[in-house]
Amino acid sequence: MVTRRAQCSCGQLSATCSGEPVRVSVCHCLACKRRTGSAFSFMRGLRRKMCRSRDERRSSRVGDEGGRVIYSFCPDCGTTVHYRIDVQPGLIAIPVGAFADPSFPPPFLSFYHDSRRCEWVEVRTEPLATFG
Repeated sequence: MVTRRAQCSCGQLSATCSGEPVRVSVCHCLACKRRTGSAFSFMRGLRRKMCRSRDERRSSRVGDEGGRVIYSFCPDCGTTVHYRIDVQPGLIAIPVGAFADPSFPPPFLSFYHDSRRCEWVEVRTEPLATFG
């Protein structure tokens, strides 16, 4: 079983995950762009029981589809280490950058691909399911 460790920029907050991801995806929604400061977010989705973390702070927002997104972030450096969406019980998402692993597998899902993706962004992986 594969075990990976994600952590914030200062190293105070971490999450240890085991097992294969349920999904590896990118999201082009405006909220993800604001949160990451980039053109999209890149995340790993996994079963919630497969991830452990501690000492986080939380914030939340309502997503485009109406679900509440709860972010867990480091109280010192502010890095989001994981988040969950209340309409997807049992799942948790971790930004792939928190793993700092250049061999991380490519995404197989792309959200808001047609409606919010910057036209210069290309997601070149096969197969890729696109939504929105």
